[in-house]
Amino acid sequence: MRTLKIRKEKNFISLFDEKTGHYLRTGIIENGRETGADPFAASFPELLDVGIMGHCIHGQAGLCIKAGIECYQGGSYKKNSNMALADFESIAKQCQGKTYQFALGGCGDPDQHEHFREILEICRMTGIVPNFTSSGYGITEELAALCSQYCGAVAISWYRSEYTLRAIKRLADAGVKTNIHYVLNKYTVDEAVDGLIFHRFPDEINALVFLLHKPVGLGKEENMITGENIKFRELISLAGSGNPGYKIGFDSCTVPALIHNSRNIDLNSLDTCEGARWSAYISPYLKMMPCSFDNEDMRWAVDLRSHTIKEAWMSSEFEDFRSRLKMSCPECTERDLCMGGCPIRPEIVLCDKKYQYTANKGDTFEPIADVAEKGIEKVKTILNGKEPVLV
Repeated sequence: MRTLKIRKEKNFISLFDEKTGHYLRTGIIENGRETGADPFAASFPELLDVGIMGHCIHGQAGLCIKAGIECYQGGSYKKNSNMALADFESIAKQCQGKTYQFALGGCGDPDQHEHFREILEICRMTGIVPNFTSSGYGITEELAALCSQYCGAVAISWYRSEYTLRAIKRLADAGVKTNIHYVLNKYTVDEAVDGLIFHRFPDEINALVFLLHKPVGLGKEENMITGENIKFRELISLAGSGNPGYKIGFDSCTVPALIHNSRNIDLNSLDTCEGARWSAYISPYLKMMPCSFDNEDMRWAVDLRSHTIKEAWMSSEFEDFRSRLKMSCPECTERDLCMGGCPIRPEIVLCDKKYQYTANKGDTFEPIADVAEKGIEKVKTILNGKEPVLV
């Protein structure tokens, strides 16, 4: 069975192997020749984060907080309905032949959705590879077997518990490519370093992926990692050492920090914020936005009840988000690598350079120090209460 999918865009080509998960994208092609310049965005999302969950059993049991993780989806208090199966099917059909993968998510463990099997079946019927992240709290041997049949990979959030290890073992025993998602905040980074040095993570995992703590939902700003954190820098050094003991990954939000602490990390292996360029998020209530971290403010949300996915992708909201990445840090020699970092939560951008924020077009502005130094509220004060635009 053929597993390699090839998509030809206007000026580049992308390839995705459904079996291995390997992805390849050419540079911009001009007159039949590859220029080496990276394309900025696809004409349709190659990956969709589909929020099928409206509530979280794990979070409401208090287990996220117990593990020191502050859920950005507010899983401990939200009690909304999960995405309807008909809505999911509509999304999948619109993506057929265009989108490579779905990352199933939302507020809760996707494996606890009342129509989980049907959702996985719909993915495969429409030629889309489903993946998801779970606490592992409800992963049974039967669910592990189901994942083995349909999923490309499953990530288990690191909650330092018996059920975490049990879920990893069940999935690995079933032949599922299993990763650990590890949230980095100022309290968990020491454990991450210790885990790498002393090989404390399960041998069965495929990879260990580090995610930055974000001040969204239950996430507190005071618990964010800072660029000056010595242990964080040690973690990056270990990851690039050539022998960290595990395959290591970082979310794209970490790219600015990786650039400035790269040492042995190949910068060509990094890809910055994918929002509105290669991926998007759809909430359980059919609001589509560039990234799930906009799920509270929904500054760039488009209602799929009245628009198609293609229309949302080409909307003024998504173009505004893309423009912030296109215009960021124009004087920086490394801007093409990180594009200024996160437009949604600029306070998480771990860069020791000075950023310039401006008001919206037509407003007067003045350069100010980086947001990590003065803080987002100071930025808003200078801009007379307006949201800053990273340019």
